[in-house]
Amino acid sequence: MKPSESFLEAAFREHQAASKKLNAQERMRGGTRFRAIWISDVHLGTTGCQAARLLEFLRATESQTLYLVGDIIDGWQLKRRWYWDQTHNNVVQTVLKKAKKGTEVIFVPGNHDEVARQFIDLDFGGIRVRDELVHVTAKGKRMLVLHGDRFDGVIACAKWLAYVGDSLYTMVLKFNQVYNSWRARAGLPYWSLSQYLKLKVKNAVSYISSFEHALAAEAKKKGLDGVICGHIHKAEIREIDGITYCNDGDWVESLSALVEDLDGELRLVSWQEIMGLQKQSHAVTSGELCVS
Repeated sequence: MKPSESFLEAAFREHQAASKKLNAQERMRGGTRFRAIWISDVHLGTTGCQAARLLEFLRATESQTLYLVGDIIDGWQLKRRWYWDQTHNNVVQTVLKKAKKGTEVIFVPGNHDEVARQFIDLDFGGIRVRDELVHVTAKGKRMLVLHGDRFDGVIACAKWLAYVGDSLYTMVLKFNQVYNSWRARAGLPYWSLSQYLKLKVKNAVSYISSFEHALAAEAKKKGLDGVICGHIHKAEIREIDGITYCNDGDWVESLSALVEDLDGELRLVSWQEIMGLQKQSHAVTSGELCVS
């Protein structure tokens, strides 16, 4: 083989390797790029808010549209006791920065940030405030987007009881923080008492089911294909009477979001999943991941 041929062959192999590495990197990045993202029940202004992890999620993901589906700021708790960590500021600033850079940001207030409902149909700093709206997926599915609190019988009929329940839930979260700090030191995974109770207590299961069916019925009444909501802190995608019911979860315990992939598929993602994809992407960038 002539020296020139050897050089060209080596250059070709190097080009192939670089192309494979770039393609792998793009696939990893594609895993955190979405047509739309829905997050809700962040509860900024409370010690239970996982603001640092939400911040990591927001910085690691990109989307054409970002929906903030209520209870982003916890006005109820802030009235009782002021708490606002720097990471909570950082979350707000990151969302504003996304809006400034071209992401369509839509805020749908919930019961904990109901004070914002006086600004329905107004736009602030590139953020649109809406009571509810319809999102059309890339596959043409028409999805009703709303927080969901007005379909909660406790909120609608006995708001005082909702305040009591909120206080009890805060106590459970404080217990969870202490208990899980011990579990972390023991090398055990996170365990959620409130999620356990929701799944095991008969009345809680009945409440969740009633809520889900009420939201699905509302979407069906409007002639839509599905509904996307938050409020009950239980991430879920399921079919109810021909309607696609989606709940994006929360950023207090489940650390989850609903996303629409670029091909129009709706699915739930977690903070852990997105951080895993970002770690793999960084490995590709630094050359630590071998692509065969």
